[in-house]
Amino acid sequence: MKDRIILQGLQLHGYHGVLDTEREFGQPFLIDLELFLDLEPAGREDELGLTVDYSEVFVVVRKAFQARRYRLIEAVAEAVAAAVLNDFPVDEVRVRVQKPHAPVRDKFKYLAVEITRRREGDC
Repeated sequence: MKDRIILQGLQLHGYHGVLDTEREFGQPFLIDLELFLDLEPAGREDELGLTVDYSEVFVVVRKAFQARRYRLIEAVAEAVAAAVLNDFPVDEVRVRVQKPHAPVRDKFKYLAVEITRRREGDC
């Protein structure tokens, strides 16, 4: 199955990072999600209850993002993926966490991590 819902560019302000200044002042983060699930029933029936409500996804992601001050964006991604898999009927989730203003000497367009997690028991 390759059906997916794509949510891109969710901007949240967070206090995540290794440096004290990051944890004190915070900075913007961008989160992209891909939710993998069978969209055929929702498409055939045109019924919200047969898919995932995007506004509810935002609430769950924001709550996981703000649950604590993470040191690593890898930890942010894991928390978001776990929350989505726990709260929604998705088979798999891909999470990308971007840190546009990472305090590094060399400048990149952005730094990010991307993980893919499946519901336990799925291969």
